[in-house]
Amino acid sequence: MAAAGSVTVEDKANVVRRVVRGASEAGARHFMVHHDSHRIIRRATETMRDVELSWIDMDLTFTEEDTVTAVAAMRVADCAVVVVIGGDGTNRAAARAWPDLPVVPLSTGTNNAFPIMVEATVAGAACGHLATGRCRLDDVARMVKVVRVTPRGAGLPDDLALVDAVAVDDPYVGSFELFDPATLRVAVVTRAEPTAVGFAGVAGLVEPVGPDDEGGLLLRFGPVADCDRVVRGPTAPGHYDDLGLAEVRRLAEGEEVVVSGPLLLAFDGERKRRLVAGEEVMLAVRRDGPRVVDVAAVMSRAAADGAYLR
Repeated sequence: MAAAGSVTVEDKANVVRRVVRGASEAGARHFMVHHDSHRIIRRATETMRDVELSWIDMDLTFTEEDTVTAVAAMRVADCAVVVVIGGDGTNRAAARAWPDLPVVPLSTGTNNAFPIMVEATVAGAACGHLATGRCRLDDVARMVKVVRVTPRGAGLPDDLALVDAVAVDDPYVGSFELFDPATLRVAVVTRAEPTAVGFAGVAGLVEPVGPDDEGGLLLRFGPVADCDRVVRGPTAPGHYDDLGLAEVRRLAEGEEVVVSGPLLLAFDGERKRRLVAGEEVMLAVRRDGPRVVDVAAVMSRAAADGAYLR
């Protein structure tokens, strides 16, 4: 079994509180927010009198579609920047709603490859400087790579993964079961980092590919006994497996990999989409994803401008 940590509601409220305080210190006053089942935003801001909250009018489904709906509303409202507090799956849902989303993705301490580790107060301050126009987004954000998932055939929706798209011969949908190495077939990753956990981490132990490198990496899996190359890597926090590698090669940007059903597709660690026999999708790494804010670059510019000198 895996040994990932958990984050409490109070922990998340504390992160939100620090983000809002940092942003307000930088001059931001108007925040667009959405309801959630644990009232995290309300807990975080109930004692703040110097900020204005605009609540998104939406019916909660208690699924990732709530994130999609909320971020779509933020896009329509032309928000300067969006703070996503959560893991790879939450950020993926946000990117579904706003493909070139301007985002500060804050990690909440679980198994994440996409979010960044930065103190929430400082992250909020960077957002405030963007919202007030002290920094231009184009100067301090980079568009990241994603795996675009394009069906072959009419009537099927496109999809995406921020870190990895994996085809498995597996009956389980969702994110609670560990991946059985015997079920793995193909993985396309946007980054392969030996410091990560999950498929990006396993791939990084074979051939590192950084987020700023062009293209991605393809891995085809096979039975350990039949493969000349075997990698032992952390497929989940605190959990290692031996994975047989039938093929590993770099992918050029836009190069398409065809995956045919019957298989299950997992995006960023969550089994999401079943391909029946006869269905095919094309996986390709493209640099047309969210625009991730460089918090350090924003704060350096703000400091150089004397934003905090009195």
